[in-house]
Amino acid sequence: MNAHEIDYEIFGEEMQYVEIELDPQEAVVAEAGSFMMMDTDIKMDTIFGDGSNQDNSVLGKIFSAGKRILTGESLFMTAFLNIGQGKKQVSFASPYPGKIVPIDLSETQGKFICQKDAFLCAAKGVSVGIEFSKRLGRGLFGGEGFIMQKLEGDGMAFVHAGGTLARKELAPGEVLKVDTGCIVGFTKDVDYDIEFIGGIKNTIFGGEGLFFATLRGPGTVYIQSLPFSRLAGRVWAAAPRGGGKDKGEGSILGGLGDLLDGDNRF
Repeated sequence: MNAHEIDYEIFGEEMQYVEIELDPQEAVVAEAGSFMMMDTDIKMDTIFGDGSNQDNSVLGKIFSAGKRILTGESLFMTAFLNIGQGKKQVSFASPYPGKIVPIDLSETQGKFICQKDAFLCAAKGVSVGIEFSKRLGRGLFGGEGFIMQKLEGDGMAFVHAGGTLARKELAPGEVLKVDTGCIVGFTKDVDYDIEFIGGIKNTIFGGEGLFFATLRGPGTVYIQSLPFSRLAGRVWAAAPRGGGKDKGEGSILGGLGDLLDGDNRF
């Protein structure tokens, strides 16, 4: 195997974390901000790129890391290496409510495609790059879902799905239409494209966006019920505006009701 062979256990229900067990000299790489806790004798180090062994040249490392800028991620990742004598544990937590999905790349023909912000961590040796699209429609109209990451190798990788997770097994030629933000990831044989919803009423009044993704089998697709972009949008819409004043939610009178209640926060 090229990637380190790691063991793991996932804990929790709605706010999960994954505990990874490392043998001596085994390592795992993770995005910044996902670390939760670790045992002693685990060395934490910032690395350039993803730490995969595909190209150890300076130019190869720069190119591998530079591709991550297109996904909005940092040039650097964090590696956690067990430098002790026995087995050690390091844990990584979900960024918001949902499920952690373990992906064994040796069982997905060495490749898995996922949303740019779905990746949580992986065994060192797994390559984290960009799935470049050859179709113009994806690049121009994909919106939040058109930049996809690809995880390549033969080790374990972990991705995060917001809300409730749905796993769909698509038969050859079977098509699933999905909101672009609700895609967590899919196996390499799934054909992915962007489709225009159409219709003047849908375009103006639909409120669901102008495009959705079409996923064509064969392969496995993971769908999330709560994309982070949707969660953030709802939080932003409900946030107080101007000096901490709220909108009087739950009251027909709104701000006028606050005045009548003697709330002098103006």
